[in-house]
Amino acid sequence: MSITLPNDMADLVKTKVRSGGYASESEVIRDGLGALMARDRALECWLHNQVGPAYDALKANPARAVTPDRVRARLAADPGKTR
Repeated sequence: MSITLPNDMADLVKTKVRSGGYASESEVIRDGLGALMARDRALECWLHNQVGPAYDALKANPARAVTPDRVRARLAADPGKTR
């Protein structure tokens, strides 16, 4: 397999190997792909466990919807509060 990277990414891979953090350029790429796969799994889990059920609940009871104006008002009242 052969891949082409933009110069800044290629330099980063080489720097990681030179620093001793990785034994080879392939190891850097494998680690990066592993992180990408973990992120994709986390996203899929979030969609399945939180977004899907929230959508289903809203679809079953549209009265639960919060208008954009209410969201803005809540944020303005307590900008540090996330829930």
